[in-house]
This record gives sequence, C-alpha cells and structure tokens, in this order.
Amino acid sequence: MRYEKGRRDASRERILQAASERFRADGIAASGLSRVMKDAGLTNGAFYPHFESKAELVRESLVTALDAQAEQMRQILDTDGVEGLIVAYLAPEHRDNPRVGCATSALAAEIAREPLETRTAYTERVAALAKQVAAHLPPHVADPEATAVALLATCIGTLQIARAVDSVEMSDRILAAGLEAARTLLRTAASSAT
Repeated sequence: MRYEKGRRDASRERILQAASERFRADGIAASGLSRVMKDAGLTNGAFYPHFESKAELVRESLVTALDAQAEQMRQILDTDGVEGLIVAYLAPEHRDNPRVGCATSALAAEIAREPLETRTAYTERVAALAKQVAAHLPPHVADPEATAVALLATCIGTLQIARAVDSVEMSDRILAAGLEAARTLLRTAASSAT
C-alpha cells in the first residue's frame, strides 16, 4: 500500500522527534531502533523507508535537535541577552529534562564516536551556535567567537557534571558555581571591551 507524501513526511518527522528525545534521554548506544519506533507510534518495518541506518537517524535527529535549540537560543538572546541565555541554560529545569534539552550536554561523548558525516554536521551547528552567541556579546569584545565558545563550554560542562552527580544538593551547587563562572567570563569579556 502506498501512502501520500504528506503522511510519509509526517511519519519521518515523528521518527526524528522520537529519536531525538530518546537519544538525549538514554544515550545513542542505549537506544535501540525498536524503542525509537515504539516512541514514534510506528512499527519497526516503517523505519527503513525513511532511513538507511541508525547512523543516518542519529545524524538527522541530532541536526533536528540542534536546529531547534538554535531557534530557542535566538529567542532568548533577542529578549534576554547572553546573561538570560546563561541563566536559562543552567536552570534546574534544563538539568532535570535532558530528553528535551541541549543535545550537546546529553550526547557530546557519544557524538565524538559517531561517523565523520555526523561529526561534520555537528561541527557546523556548534560553530553557528557560537556565532549566534558572539553576535550578542557587548561591542568591541576582543575575540567574540572565542568568548562565545568559552561560555558555551562552561555552560555545557557545568550541565553535564550537574546531571552526573547523585545528589540534588551537590548538583544545585554545581549549577550555581557554573552560573557564576559564566557570568564572570561574560563580565571579563565586557570589561575588556571598554
């Protein structure tokens, strides 16, 4: 039986969304295709008309997640600036919801082991995120992209460690310390710009 293009596209989007959330929640290696397809409300047989392999699904779902994150970041940066982005990123709500949070903080170690094509797509999007943040830094920052990368690295590393510990109290302290470190980095960059 053949389905119209709109239904096929909708099924593909459901698979991408389910995979994106499952990979961020449980990790790439721990997420089987059957679980992803169940999350998407589809049978296992529906996978291969959309994707040739799990590696292709990983790449496409990662791109989808990072593109959505870039849009969320743009909205925060436009309304609340870099300070607002730091606060939103290092919030307990973000820590507690990896399924819908930052793909990098949830998957960086696994992305490093993915095929070159996936890492290339990832690299392009991380560079774009850094440029997006750099564009919202105070004028005349000596090296805005380097500052943006440092801010992203500080926030991502903070979130990863905050998620890894088994104590909410310690996790909250890690978030607070990372928030202060990112703010200090931002203030230092801004003061060096004047």
